[in-house]
Amino acid sequence: MRGNTSKKKGINPVVEVLMESYADGLAINQVEGLDLPGRESILGSLDRLGSVLFPGFWGGHPVTGANLEYHVGELVNHVYLNLVPEVVRAFRYNCKTGACKYCQTRRCRKCDQEHLAEDAVRHLIEALPGIREILKQDVMAGFDGDPAAASIEEIIIAYPYLFAVATYRLAHELYVKEVPLIPRLWTEHAHTLTGIDIHPGAQIGPSFFIDHGTGVVIGETTIIGEHVQLYQGVTLGALTPAEGQSLRGKKRHPTIEDHVVIYSGATILGGKTVIGRGSVIGGNVWITESVPPETRVLLTSSDLVHSRPASIERVAARSAKARGV
Repeated sequence: MRGNTSKKKGINPVVEVLMESYADGLAINQVEGLDLPGRESILGSLDRLGSVLFPGFWGGHPVTGANLEYHVGELVNHVYLNLVPEVVRAFRYNCKTGACKYCQTRRCRKCDQEHLAEDAVRHLIEALPGIREILKQDVMAGFDGDPAAASIEEIIIAYPYLFAVATYRLAHELYVKEVPLIPRLWTEHAHTLTGIDIHPGAQIGPSFFIDHGTGVVIGETTIIGEHVQLYQGVTLGALTPAEGQSLRGKKRHPTIEDHVVIYSGATILGGKTVIGRGSVIGGNVWITESVPPETRVLLTSSDLVHSRPASIERVAARSAKARGV
């Protein structure tokens, strides 16, 4: 009993301080608040959608020709029933925070959030066949673009870019239906697992491949054409991020046209920056102006020096002497 009393005396002051911190108005806690979408439920729906896109590869469930239709039907039905309530919560969040565009124009449809959620989730589900067709091209872009890839199966189960891109393509469909919170939660989950940060608002064409992938950043208003290949560490970002919220809704990120290759560490910034079709951007370059089509942009240095330590020079001299050179 004495031990328990001692623990209570030690804990209670901490609890009191925590209670004070919850009342400071900084909005990092939700008590009797906004009824936000459930993170675990939303990520569970993402896992099931991954199993629909790549049955037998993702999801851990064995699939045969005999049970494929039942398997996919069950997954799609579960996603619909599970995701609609979460999207309703997301729309309610917008209304309660004043971010709802209908509230701002006094045409609020807050009583119609269920309809908005059903429409958004139905749109996502109806987009699944088209997403699968694009992902087939993304898979082949990875296989054709990487001689280290032993098989298409290896691409699907092992390459991080495919998980990041598939997640982005799903999230983008909710983004275009103006669903708050959930699209970003999905892509940031992929970012956490892969190191590849793709905003759900970006527009990315088919046959897209990110080799290695770690450290790639693709901003919200980026436009990427077909058959584009990026390497690790590429940033497609905003030129003036310090202006923050004043730039919301404006084109802030670059446009990358078809058949462009961008090598590791390149940084391309600005909403007016266009990388022309068929261009190759070398590693570690910094670009804030447009590049014409079929252009190579390379970083060169006249200061690059190759040298060998003196000890190696002495060993080389002795070896040459011994050979009679």
